[in-house]
Amino acid sequence: MATILVTGGTGFVGDALIPALTKAGHSITCLTRDAAKARARHSQVGGTAQYVQSLDALTAVPDVLINLSGEGIADKPWSDARKKVLMDSRVAVTEGLLARFRALGAVPKTVISGSAIGYYGSQSTEAVDETASPGPSHDFSAQLCQAWEAAAAGFEAAGSQLYVMRIGVVLGLPGGFLGRLVLPFKLGLGGVLGRGNQMLSWIHRDDLVAMMLWCLESQPPSGTYNATAPEPVSNRVFTKTFGTVIRRPTVFTVPETPMRWVLGELADLLFQGVAVQPARAQAEGFQFQYPRLEPALRSLFR
Repeated sequence: MATILVTGGTGFVGDALIPALTKAGHSITCLTRDAAKARARHSQVGGTAQYVQSLDALTAVPDVLINLSGEGIADKPWSDARKKVLMDSRVAVTEGLLARFRALGAVPKTVISGSAIGYYGSQSTEAVDETASPGPSHDFSAQLCQAWEAAAAGFEAAGSQLYVMRIGVVLGLPGGFLGRLVLPFKLGLGGVLGRGNQMLSWIHRDDLVAMMLWCLESQPPSGTYNATAPEPVSNRVFTKTFGTVIRRPTVFTVPETPMRWVLGELADLLFQGVAVQPARAQAEGFQFQYPRLEPALRSLFR
């Protein structure tokens, strides 16, 4: 049993992670702004944790830190103010955690820190793995992920075993990416975005949680791991597969230009993409329960 501090534990991934850590017998503390809300949420999904509402309330160094803190990147258009919120909720929180642990005289033995495949920027349809170069400086997603990873690297410099997970689009229910698509698709309004050739690198939420537990229990070599399924697909393939699974037509095409008028730079998440391969995880022996898209979707829409 390990003592584990989780940030971002009330988010979409946390809803599955906290119950899995509870089931595995770990002692969990969750850093959250609203302890009562978090307690109620976790009790609904079968998780048990203690709660702290500020960094100053941390009085002991846990064995493990799982750092998933961050405001939703697709929740609002990327104004300058929103970009600062997105950056601070990841980078500043990570830096604050490191400073707090240093003040307590030690750092966690193991740190799992979130990142995203936005690190690679918008690349071609050719597959990339963990050895690929980061995206350009004018790409906000790439800039955000690079800054987040640089902040997390401070834990490794201080002596922690650091795993950085570049997470793809997480598929699960309720909520999340699929939760936003269910209604329009069920109404028959789902369709291909733009040309539809932009790549979608995804992962089933159960596999993402399993990968985190694998890092804790199997202790593979530290470093960066792409948390994506081995079968990235184009937006066109995803749209048609999703429509097939929920038995709805997908005859529409969503034009890019009007969406960019509404969403601005945020539209890059919809109309650009990158094909990411989980090369390191597979090389180290991680087994995906859902390596292919259609079975992953069918598991969620039985």
